[in-house]
Amino acid sequence: MKLNTLKPAEGSTKTRKRIGRGPGSGLGGTSTRGSKGAKSRSGYSRKIGFEGGQMPLQRLVPKFGFKNINRVEYKAVNLDKIQELAEKNNLEKITKADLIAAGFISSKHLVKILGCGQLTKKVDVEADAFSKTAAAAIEAVGGTAIKL
Repeated sequence: MKLNTLKPAEGSTKTRKRIGRGPGSGLGGTSTRGSKGAKSRSGYSRKIGFEGGQMPLQRLVPKFGFKNINRVEYKAVNLDKIQELAEKNNLEKITKADLIAAGFISSKHLVKILGCGQLTKKVDVEADAFSKTAAAAIEAVGGTAIKL
């Protein structure tokens, strides 16, 4: 093997297309752009959503709905999770910190207690909001629903 005999493997290199370099190249004339029209011209760029003059989809489909900027978003925690947490950690008062430690919510969330499930143990629950059924169920077993 000599340095002057080294060459790349067969088929590993390709010659690049030299477009618009005269008729002898086979790629002169229209330079692979077809003939006529805006697409064949230099500087062409189609508008986003342009459909050839047809009414574009973003103008055809009607607008509806709105985002309420005053919406308050709560993370929901059901009574069965409260019961489970109270039994597991032997708690009589469940605070927001207990729910964060258990991984039900993060510190930046507001929490709302919902009434799905049964509550058998007397528990005092602190939360940002309660559903009517949840508050009634907590008070039915002798606990208190403390709204923060």
